Amino acid sequence: MTPVDASKKILDSMLGHLGFSASIEIQQTDDGPCLQVDTSEKALLIGDEGERLDDLQYLVNRILRRHFPKAERVKVDCGHFRAMQEDKLVTEVRGIAERVKASGRTFKMRPLNAYYRRLVHNALIGNEDVISHSPDGEDRLKRVIIEPKKPAEPQA
Repeated sequence: MTPVDASKKILDSMLGHLGFSASIEIQQTDDGPCLQVDTSEKALLIGDEGERLDDLQYLVNRILRRHFPKAERVKVDCGHFRAMQEDKLVTEVRGIAERVKASGRTFKMRPLNAYYRRLVHNALIGNEDVISHSPDGEDRLKRVIIEPKKPAEPQA
């Protein structure tokens, strides 16, 4: 059994124990495998702003890594909720970058988990006008700071 097939089996078992009747499809995305869940109870499975999906994804990956230590990280989605949230976030970040460039002022985003912070940083790779960074610390949710790039110092 491959790690991706095992992750599907893990998620199916978890959903069954939670009382969900669902079908799971394995999809390959740019970020790796995604377990796309289809159920009539999407709102219950997704939770507020995807928190339950985050929790399920965390648990699936923890269990998977116990059996396959080098397994690729698996994403859990329901009704393409994550894909839509990611597209929305990337669009928002590009708009913020334009405002930072125009105003020259730093912008602090709302607290984000590690996955969404990585999306923000990746969305700004190649943008020559702004830089992004996250403060150090142990908090699970951190703000991403987007600021204008400093002009290069003239060489003497």
